[in-house]
Amino acid sequence: MATSAQIRGPDLTAGIHEDLLREGEVLLGHVGEENVMLTRQGQEIYAIGAVCSHYGGPLQEGTIEGTDVHCPWHHSVFSLRTGEALKPPALNPVSCFRTEVRENMIYVTEKIAFVPPRRKGTETQQFLIIGSGAAGVSAAVTLRRQGFLGSVTIVSEDKFLPYDRPNLSKDYLAGNAPEEWIPLWSKEFYEQNHIRFELSTRAEKIDATKKQVHLSNGKTLHYDKCLLATGGKPIKPPIPGIEKDHVYMLRSLQDCRRIIARTSWASRVLIIGAGFIGLEAAASLRARNMDVLVVAPEEMPLMKVLGVHVGSFLKKIHEEHGVEFHLGHTVKEIRDRSVVLDSKVALDCDFVIVGTGIKPDTDLAEQAGCEIDNGVLVNEYLETTVPDIFAAGDIARWPDPHAKRRIRVEHWEVAERHGQVAALNMLGDHVHFQDVPFFWTQHYDVSLGYIGFSDSFDRMDVMGSIEKRDFAVAFYEDTEVAALLTVGRDRESLLVEEALAHFDQKRVHQILSDYESRI
Repeated sequence: MATSAQIRGPDLTAGIHEDLLREGEVLLGHVGEENVMLTRQGQEIYAIGAVCSHYGGPLQEGTIEGTDVHCPWHHSVFSLRTGEALKPPALNPVSCFRTEVRENMIYVTEKIAFVPPRRKGTETQQFLIIGSGAAGVSAAVTLRRQGFLGSVTIVSEDKFLPYDRPNLSKDYLAGNAPEEWIPLWSKEFYEQNHIRFELSTRAEKIDATKKQVHLSNGKTLHYDKCLLATGGKPIKPPIPGIEKDHVYMLRSLQDCRRIIARTSWASRVLIIGAGFIGLEAAASLRARNMDVLVVAPEEMPLMKVLGVHVGSFLKKIHEEHGVEFHLGHTVKEIRDRSVVLDSKVALDCDFVIVGTGIKPDTDLAEQAGCEIDNGVLVNEYLETTVPDIFAAGDIARWPDPHAKRRIRVEHWEVAERHGQVAALNMLGDHVHFQDVPFFWTQHYDVSLGYIGFSDSFDRMDVMGSIEKRDFAVAFYEDTEVAALLTVGRDRESLLVEEALAHFDQKRVHQILSDYESRI
């Protein structure tokens, strides 16, 4: 959800002298009440809205590659030619304006309306999407923006239209995000784009031979192409008492609203799990002035994923905000107003949140005959082993050219980008998925960005100052940088993403060397 920004720079409709805009440079100005970035790339001068349509990032501070601009905050990509959101997490375009050069002055004139193509011959086709999360809704919208004219139906077990799930453990849970930020689009948007939903409905069986899906509401839907985007199911540890009414998972909007309702009178919460969701929930509930306890078997939060330096950094931040950790312990029993640890210590609490991760929901894919191995196996086009069935998001395990092995990633942005590429391939475009994975996590006023993928790093290189919250950590597999975590270093993150995308390890090392030389 884009946020408002203070109007800055010159009025671009009044013109600026062309000497003020050199090749490759960006100038920030405004058109009316909208901030606009102006840039010269070769012989062309482009003008687009300067505020990212995702969370309001300053596009003029990002990087430009060809005719695309990359947002520094969460790595959305926009077209300088059209303003279209080319890569998530941004899903909506920014404004795009015409420019003119007259008598050595550059003027920004009227807005350019993007007109999607029309794919003739698709009018009678029926595309079916199972799942309304990041991958599913991204695919549906991409189909329409790419000119698909047939029917698009999303089947979802959720009772709500698609929403911004990352916000559930962040600002929304903290009480800082208004309700209108949560839906990805309005009901009217889906109606205007002829995207149909079967909500509160489970896809029970796929007949791949007849190309039919049988639903829990009694309907049977035919498909020409089907996308499985069933996401993940929360892992529920076998703990006595875990079925009690005051024990919550945090996966859906309904889950989040139940937790928020509980905070209206409760004052003390215990969180099982010190992963991303558990720690983000801890920060959000501290923002509501709740006493927060975190129990996890690890000796340090996220140490296996991010290493000891980042793990201790996050632990310290949370402790500074009053979170009480009980690490190196497991929960043996959940009682009505307390939790008993393996040490037999009983910790009082008003309710419990279980954040012990998810597992891919592959049941439907397996029933349909898809090959399963720690997820649904897909090729570089996100096609499963069953003809005309694709898979995307948390369930998809694809051959990643950067990691040089099959990987499965549980990141919102990756799922959205999967959805885009799956949609293009459902249309027959034969697009390889080869984006570099990215995610971000928010803890109080500290945002961490992670580009790349490494589940087997053998060395870490810490650059900058962890104490000053201005640092980067490079994760190596042998001699290659497989991933980079940054705090306060958005530009380096973008530059490394670009280099990794081009398989340019020499460039990655040069970027990090340059960074080290400046600190």
